[in-house]
Amino acid sequence: MRLGGSGKTRYLPSDYAAMGGWGRHRRSHAVTVHALATDPPLDEPSKIAKIIVPATGSEESSTILANGATAELLLGVVAQDDCAAFSLSGDQILVAGSDYVRGPKFSLYEKGFLSNYDIGWYLAGANISDVVAMGAIPLGVLSVVRYPKDLRDDDFAELIEGIRDGARAAGALNVGGDIGSAERIILSASAFGIVEPGNLLTRTAARPGQVLCVSGPTGLAGSAMKLANDGVDVSGAEYAALLAKWQRVTPRTRHSRAFACNPAVTACIDTSDGLKGAVETIAHASEVSVVVDESLLPIDESVRLAAGHLNCDVLELVFGDSVDFELVVTVDADAIDSVSSEFARSCLPLYVIGRVESGSGATLRRGLTTTDIPGASWRHT
Repeated sequence: MRLGGSGKTRYLPSDYAAMGGWGRHRRSHAVTVHALATDPPLDEPSKIAKIIVPATGSEESSTILANGATAELLLGVVAQDDCAAFSLSGDQILVAGSDYVRGPKFSLYEKGFLSNYDIGWYLAGANISDVVAMGAIPLGVLSVVRYPKDLRDDDFAELIEGIRDGARAAGALNVGGDIGSAERIILSASAFGIVEPGNLLTRTAARPGQVLCVSGPTGLAGSAMKLANDGVDVSGAEYAALLAKWQRVTPRTRHSRAFACNPAVTACIDTSDGLKGAVETIAHASEVSVVVDESLLPIDESVRLAAGHLNCDVLELVFGDSVDFELVVTVDADAIDSVSSEFARSCLPLYVIGRVESGSGATLRRGLTTTDIPGASWRHT
């Protein structure tokens, strides 16, 4: 569908999957499209009709928050209107964010370790993770896909299916966006979700006396990148856990809702800029001091293996610029036992890694000494 005289093509929802936990969704169905290679590739309207629409499947979705507020999809891809439309009822906050992926400038993609499907999934997952970090149930993603004119239709279909499945795996829909030609693959997206007014999680709510927790080990994605840049083939079994962090981004939706619905959890951030960046951001935003205890850090064996190959301190990888998309939270100290028990019953990992104190900055406790946190967090330039 073309919009006015802009020559741009707009498309609306893909499909959607149920998310367990706090709040619920109704599941819809999607199919995999095996696009035929054509010469030349399909034009934009034909891509919508022959690739995007068939990949969509049925378009039913509804979300119910813990307080009874609802969100239901009204218009989807079949309508091919200017926008997707949701009906929102009850007391709720809409949360939205955006992120950009460089396509071929994505190093692991350039080196052949990631497919078009993988970077499509990554686009959806990375954006949804920011919504999840606010305690929200993700509803959808708006994706922008730019591609070279000679991109094969089956490659384009892979991208669309990756975005669709990445969103669906997190309980959301790819609800539309824009497609069109460019000199290379360029991907961008925005994600949005809803949360109860009293359950919104932010970076500014850490308090002295709380403990610091993380949802899982960090440093895996960064280790894969550093190994690949060092000439290592990261597609082998020994590094599968590292590469998987890029291939199948998994926003911590169940963790998020458990955190949001527990008043003892006050501050939250994801580790998209690395664990060091997350800890420093909470400390700065909340105007507190955060002390991480080295002895409490969960460290994946594959990260230790990577550190040995790279001849570096493993903590440089654990804290460094690694897009693992775990969640870092602060929890009231007198509630941590009950929170830990709740997570254990739900089979959700949760690790206490430090404490929040009065003061400023973030440091690392190594035995009897306190030092700066090692590693380099991601800096957007």
